[in-house]
Amino acid sequence: MSERDVIEATDRPATRTSITADLRTLGVSSGDVLVVHSSMSALGYVVGGPQAVVEALLDAVSPTGTLTMPGHSSDWSDPALWQHPPVPSSWWETMREHMPAFDPHLTPTRQMGAIVETFHRVPGVRRSSHPMVSHLAFGPAADRIVADHALDDGFGERSPLARLHDLDATVVLLGVGHANNTSLHLAEHRADWTGKARTAQAAPVLVDGERRWVTFDELDGDTDDFAAVGSAFAATGGVRSGRVGAATSLAMSQRALVDFAADWFTHHRPGSLESATD
Repeated sequence: MSERDVIEATDRPATRTSITADLRTLGVSSGDVLVVHSSMSALGYVVGGPQAVVEALLDAVSPTGTLTMPGHSSDWSDPALWQHPPVPSSWWETMREHMPAFDPHLTPTRQMGAIVETFHRVPGVRRSSHPMVSHLAFGPAADRIVADHALDDGFGERSPLARLHDLDATVVLLGVGHANNTSLHLAEHRADWTGKARTAQAAPVLVDGERRWVTFDELDGDTDDFAAVGSAFAATGGVRSGRVGAATSLAMSQRALVDFAADWFTHHRPGSLESATD
């Protein structure tokens, strides 16, 4: 959506103050730990753009709370596996040899949006070390959340998502749906269904100060049923809904969502007992 389209679709511009108030109405409180997924265009016109949104989120959790967002960089990976878009096979070796090592400060996120990129630039934001599925965090719990992010199973038990589950964080979806809800990937790791599989990935990282091309395994995730599991969870009454700026937005306990979704995937994914008897 162009900036002109956003202006024309907005009745009244949102501000840092109004977004903070909207987040309060949605149930965000001082001291909360948030994991936020967002669409800047869905919020309508915001005075100050993504900077104002990030500042409003920080205002809402206050200095005693912690704000986090996924900081994924899917293009810091083996080009042989790229699909969106693919690159010529004749490029692969050159790319593997010359792709810089992942750097938490320098490596840009990919397709995460303007709010995430702005948050990445906030002084003091911490970023986990996974080259493809890193997480950004700011606040008292930031170090605990981003530390020790394992290469294997980057959404699994040694991931920021698992630490957010420990902390009973709140998921906030600002103008996006559950297809963007990264926490559901942790539920996939904790679920069990026939055909659950992993793919070998690779990326350049720093090991003892030297760039190395390393390999690791990642669960084959599938977002196709994320909207369905999100709807099923909402039916339990576990989701709060409201407007933030112009966007329909949702808030929920990450722990409750992940626990529900792990059971749902186990019973509804292809190859599960219930799907086999449908």
